Amino acid sequence: MNLLYCLRRASQFHGACTASHGAEGPITWDALTDRVRRAATFLRALGIQKGDRLGVWMLNSHEYLELYYATAMAGIVIVPLNTRWHIDDVARTLADCGAVALVIDDHFLPAAARLPQVPRLIIAGRRTGPPGMVAYAYADTAASFEEPLEDDVVGLFYTSGTTGGPKGVMLTHRNVWSNSLHTFAAERVDQPIWLHAAPMFHLADQAAVSLVPNAGGSHVFLPSFEPEAFMSAVQEYHVTDTALVPTMLSLLLNHPAFSAFDLSSLTSVRYGASPMPLPVLRDAMAKMPSARFQQHYGMTETSPTISVLAFEDHAGPAVGSVGRPALGVEVRIVDDRDIDVPVGGTGEIVVRGANVMKGYWNRPEITATVLRDGWMHTGDIGQFDSRGFLYIRDREKDMIKPGGENVYSPEVESVLLTHPAVLEAVVIGIPDPRWGEAIRGVVVRRPGIAVDERELIDWCRARLTHYKCPTSIVFVETLPKGGTGKVQKNVLREQCGHS
Repeated sequence: MNLLYCLRRASQFHGACTASHGAEGPITWDALTDRVRRAATFLRALGIQKGDRLGVWMLNSHEYLELYYATAMAGIVIVPLNTRWHIDDVARTLADCGAVALVIDDHFLPAAARLPQVPRLIIAGRRTGPPGMVAYAYADTAASFEEPLEDDVVGLFYTSGTTGGPKGVMLTHRNVWSNSLHTFAAERVDQPIWLHAAPMFHLADQAAVSLVPNAGGSHVFLPSFEPEAFMSAVQEYHVTDTALVPTMLSLLLNHPAFSAFDLSSLTSVRYGASPMPLPVLRDAMAKMPSARFQQHYGMTETSPTISVLAFEDHAGPAVGSVGRPALGVEVRIVDDRDIDVPVGGTGEIVVRGANVMKGYWNRPEITATVLRDGWMHTGDIGQFDSRGFLYIRDREKDMIKPGGENVYSPEVESVLLTHPAVLEAVVIGIPDPRWGEAIRGVVVRRPGIAVDERELIDWCRARLTHYKCPTSIVFVETLPKGGTGKVQKNVLREQCGHS
């Protein structure tokens, strides 16, 4: 099986149904399939060959969806680029993967013109680019293409990963197809109307590219996440399904216009990409009673789902977990010698399954370190309980060790977020001459509510073991975030990590 099977299935069983709500209006699955064939032919006519890498630097759109399918059909490896990257990051990534062409939209046209060594530029938009730039188009007639193999790389998804600098994760057709099956096994999906609110370059949202056609659903697009635009789209298109990261959900719930929109059609909300603070989750469940929340824990290297916390488990003690491993995914907790730890013991999470990546692009040494003895070493610290629920304690690099004690940052962050004056909060480790490391909270206050450092430290001391409590608090206007809305702790360490 491969990604194209999903498209064929949708056309076969739901051909006349709406596949996508693009800028030109609704498009059926039959029409989308035809456009994809002709778009694949167009890309090949430009001289882009099977196995070549094609960068995509675009906001969410129908054309982005087409490119996922068209590149797969033509055997071209898509390289989705982070929409928040600096132009230097884009240039380095294009050079690293050897991209022969770059597709941009109107939003990125000015920046793309400044790329130092630009490959062939294709613009999928309404603006006219400089001489030499080609407009994204459809061939008059569709060519025939060789069916891709399951082990063919379908895309390179760049991530900081578990070690080293940014790396291209090679995902195959088998990887993305398996992830779709794992999702279907974990929850009932029936003709969803999926809102692309999270960025389409990220696997948290890209999974819908195979999920939606398999279920005979349709796609709706937000160019980028904005709370009021999100609520308006849900109301207008009767959106049923979406994926959000915790930061997006918090912004949505705290928006002053939240109660002005009808969000009752939204029956399935998947969340992940970073730890979900329990106060935010409980607030969401109270304010959005029609939505069934499911947590999907995973990473780019696993296409992305590793485990799922079902909606039914959100009401019990397992709500602090990331659920049970998805059907088809095997998970172990191991010590530093890769030996299994007992149930309840803490160690590194290792994973295997058909969803695990082929490896990192041109990084054989790092690939060998992460993929060893048949298991993907995630770099996440976790534990199983007696019922098989998996708990994420921290990233290895984010764990703080004051006086040699292990402190898992999500636990401390959740306590800070229960304070009524705190809108956002993260904790980082800072150098301490006595204890080696100390805990510093970095907090965004809610508008109009005053709170000082002493009050927040005392708040934590009343609720946490003493060594887990922050010894200092820094207040900021905003937290630095990546393209998915995940807080960039490495940036915070540089900005706020000095003793």
